Amino acid sequence: MQMDSQVMKDPLTRLKRAHGQLAGVIAMIEAGDECERVLTQLAAVSSALDRAGFKIISTGMRHCQAMRDRGEEPPLTEEQLEKLFLALA
Repeated sequence: MQMDSQVMKDPLTRLKRAHGQLAGVIAMIEAGDECERVLTQLAAVSSALDRAGFKIISTGMRHCQAMRDRGEEPPLTEEQLEKLFLALA
C-alpha cells in the first residue's frame, strides 16, 4: 500500500521526534550519563515509535475500509492488516 505523505504527516512527525530522541540517548550513553536518565529517554523513544506505528496501521485500516465502502478492492486484506497490527503489539 502506498503511503501518502500528507496522510502520514503525524506519524512522520512522531518518527522524526523519535529519531532526535534516539540520537540524544546515544549521546547520553557516550557521555556516561546516569542510567535512570538514559532509560527514561529510551522509554520515550520506544513509546514514540509505538505510537507512530499504531498511527500508520490505523490510517491504513481506515483507508482500506473506505475503499471497501466504495466497492473497490483495497491493497491489503483484513487478515494482512490484522497481522501488521499484531506485529506492533
